[in-house]
Amino acid sequence: MLPVAILAGGLATRLRPITEKIPKALVDIEGEPFLAHQLRLLRSRGVTRAVLCLGYLGELVRDWLGDGERFGLAVDYSFDGDRLLGTGGALRRALALLGGPFFAMYGDSYLPCDFSAVEGAFSQAAKPALMTVFRNAGRWDTSNVEFRDGQIVAYSKRHLTPAMQYIDYGLGILTPALFDEIRAGAFDLTEVYERLAQESRLAAFEVHERFYEVGSFAGLEAFREYLKQQGPRSGAGGAAHSGDTR
Repeated sequence: MLPVAILAGGLATRLRPITEKIPKALVDIEGEPFLAHQLRLLRSRGVTRAVLCLGYLGELVRDWLGDGERFGLAVDYSFDGDRLLGTGGALRRALALLGGPFFAMYGDSYLPCDFSAVEGAFSQAAKPALMTVFRNAGRWDTSNVEFRDGQIVAYSKRHLTPAMQYIDYGLGILTPALFDEIRAGAFDLTEVYERLAQESRLAAFEVHERFYEVGSFAGLEAFREYLKQQGPRSGAGGAAHSGDTR
């Protein structure tokens, strides 16, 4: 299974005041940091190696997680440094730790899909990147993908059209060589996806499992309800040291 880069360096301003002293990854969800739920899901999908791309209060994440062994994962860390690099710049900085092609996902996303099937689709596509898409139809976030006959016809977060009934699910696969084509400095991963879509170089894989996110208070509550419906948890974990954040 490919390694996973988790983009968890943002300021999480939508969750203030919770995130004034802790990063979003450590926000308490049913007695555990969100990251514990995310890593447990990744391990259940066959992932064994992850690189956390950190910025804001990232040292707290490293101190809590360590080497990832208690989740059955080998974890490395890549820090933005003195200034935030954006999601794209953070991935570029982490390339040496990731090696070849890698999954990329956001640090506030919980994506209960089949990672193995996504990787298989990427291998067959012979394209430098893949985006997973979900038929959202404006239900849980703003749809931003026009997807037809298995292909991404258009993708943009800036130029939305009625034909965009799908959404970027939040899980992609990228190859390191892509970053040789991009200017140095801070940039967003969405810029990379948008250009690749325009050039017909972005493969697609449709998933059918709803995504969850904890980047907003509404998202936090939806994810908590989802966990309650799943019943008792099993596996490794750890209680948040951040106090009650509900």
